[in-house]
Amino acid sequence: MRILILCTLFVSSLVCALAPTPAAKQDKEVVYHNATVHVGNGKVMKGATIAFSDGKISRLGYFKMKWMPTDIDLKGKHVYPGFILPVTRVGLTEVDAVKATIDDKEVGQMNPNVRSIVAFNTDSEIIPTLKFNGVLLAQPTPRGGLVSGLSSIVQLDAWNWQDAAIVTDDAVHVNWPSAMRPKFDMATFTLKTVKNKNYHKQLNEIKSLFEEAKLETSDAKNIKLAAVKPVFSGTRKVYIHANKPKAIIEAINFFKEVGAQSIVLVAGQGVLPVIDFVKQAGIAVIVSGVHTTPQRKDMSVDAGYTTAIKLQQAGILVALAYQGGMTMGSRNLGFTAGTLAAYGLDKEQALQTITSNTAKILGIDKNYGTLEVGKSATLFVSLGDALDMKGNILIDAYIDGRKLNLDSRQQELNQRYLKKYGK
Repeated sequence: MRILILCTLFVSSLVCALAPTPAAKQDKEVVYHNATVHVGNGKVMKGATIAFSDGKISRLGYFKMKWMPTDIDLKGKHVYPGFILPVTRVGLTEVDAVKATIDDKEVGQMNPNVRSIVAFNTDSEIIPTLKFNGVLLAQPTPRGGLVSGLSSIVQLDAWNWQDAAIVTDDAVHVNWPSAMRPKFDMATFTLKTVKNKNYHKQLNEIKSLFEEAKLETSDAKNIKLAAVKPVFSGTRKVYIHANKPKAIIEAINFFKEVGAQSIVLVAGQGVLPVIDFVKQAGIAVIVSGVHTTPQRKDMSVDAGYTTAIKLQQAGILVALAYQGGMTMGSRNLGFTAGTLAAYGLDKEQALQTITSNTAKILGIDKNYGTLEVGKSATLFVSLGDALDMKGNILIDAYIDGRKLNLDSRQQELNQRYLKKYGK
């Protein structure tokens, strides 16, 4: 009965606090003047004009023209491309402590056919908190097992997953095993490293799946092999999740040998010893876990903060994910990029790790990631520096030219208690 009551209260709370209604299609041109436009490719245009209509950027630059009454002066304010959040559980999980709200993994080890997009919850209360901080696109990604399933790319203002989808089933995600694994010691309450007894069995399962899929010619539909087969034609990417140097080398070598056409590595500090190998292999890297402590005792205290910087300096295409796909803190993606700027990366290059670089890795850079004429008007206006908590104060945001409602339950509560306790 206690469980039933708790579930009833939780569902009631969701009913009382729905996500904002998705914005209507853009029906008139929007023109901003005097804006500091952060293009997303390393360039900044101060005092520029940016205009968009029918969901596309129509003008960007410096023009001598008579202002229309509807034009908006953005002097002192900043325009940014919408931030893109890759490899995330947003929309797949709501409250980590309530199992009924978690739908990010399936039972079993080999699930290449599992589609995250059909589980994506556009009414998640977490999504408005992301939009309020400029995160407008995301890649909901399944987790768990050896082969987790298929991710998709979505925009974060939609009625349902069909409306949200930009690219469906863009990549299959593989969790490459390591010969050693961490184990929590209850006696000392510390983590220790132990041998992975199932290491070779796990490797064989992954290799067999991809090798069989490559050789599959039967007309009989095997849904697992069918989910993997597009990686050999280049129509679907392979994301390798690995954070041990040996595992990274093994995984990249295997997928190169088997003929995967597009490979992306998702890693943290474990990539540092093999940067040269990754560069030579021509692999893009999504760095997860910027705000983590050093992985080894001989590492610098700022190893987590500088991993992406060292990859970028080596000439590797690098983007940022948020702390292993955590949902509640994903709104802080922009501030994670700000950490890179604090540790030596040029601020516009830091911006690229959550905009243009991410768009290139995801394969959506034709329409998203930078502010350029002809591209989608997916952008936001901030009072200050969007990579800094004090400056990231949004006054407007748009997805495909549709003006978003940035209110959420948090803003509602803020206004309620300002009326009660504020002036």
